[in-house]
Amino acid sequence: MFAVVGTIAHENFPLTRGEVRIQGENIGIQDQVIPVHRGTPALLAAAVKAGEVLGLINPTGFLVGDIGRGKGSRTLYEFLVNILPALDFRVLTFHYLQPDVDWHNRVLFAVEEMSERPLLVADAGFMYAAKMSGQAEEYDLFTPDLGELAFLADEEAPHPFYTRGFILHEDQRVPELIARAYQHKNAARHLLVKGQKDVVVHQGKIKAVIDRPMEEALEAIGGTGDTLTGIVSALIYSGMDMVSAAVLAARVNRLAGHYAKPTPATQIIDIIHQIPRALEEALKSQLGTLCPKLQIT
Repeated sequence: MFAVVGTIAHENFPLTRGEVRIQGENIGIQDQVIPVHRGTPALLAAAVKAGEVLGLINPTGFLVGDIGRGKGSRTLYEFLVNILPALDFRVLTFHYLQPDVDWHNRVLFAVEEMSERPLLVADAGFMYAAKMSGQAEEYDLFTPDLGELAFLADEEAPHPFYTRGFILHEDQRVPELIARAYQHKNAARHLLVKGQKDVVVHQGKIKAVIDRPMEEALEAIGGTGDTLTGIVSALIYSGMDMVSAAVLAARVNRLAGHYAKPTPATQIIDIIHQIPRALEEALKSQLGTLCPKLQIT
């Protein structure tokens, strides 16, 4: 089984656990219907769409409302601590949660009590908490953007807002930032760095750079990083190794954006609906055919 943990940007959204499905422009979980704009709903919708092609069961969602005050996140943290030891998941993906080092560590302890340790993927708030707690190396995959990578590379910063100015998040500095993050033990075993060029890393070594197709209009569309994390999580759940899953996910996310023919009016759900086509094409093409500038070492 595969689960996604995250928050919904509605204060009164109740703590909800259940199978996630797509309903038109929304996702559904139990009796809740959630519009897909960005954030955890976009991640989940992307995972569901990728799973349709791969023949996977839909992911389980652990969701709660939180608009940044942290109350919902703490409720969800506590719920996970109590319930995870009795559950069985192959992949656990953690997304938007208010960073809380103490609760993060309690959740990690609960994961260790599970009968079989799942593969752990973290993005956004949970990735921040993992780094801040000194437990980044316990994770199998982080999916940072350039700004978040700079945060991982700054051994002193307690939060991305406080990343020191001399640690610049620029494309040309990605190898330096990766090296620094691993030097200070602030990175997961694998990284999928999201940007104009997506970079796949294993234990500090860059394994692939994916930069095609390139659609400039996508830069203004929120949620494409969330969809990338959802796609890679589904591919890992399908049994693919981490590096192959990350490379394929980056290609699929870019192809889905390309097939959506984006304009400034394009919504993230328009891209998500193109994921099955993009994944089918990417699987058929094998490595490099559709994205000739894919570099693999």
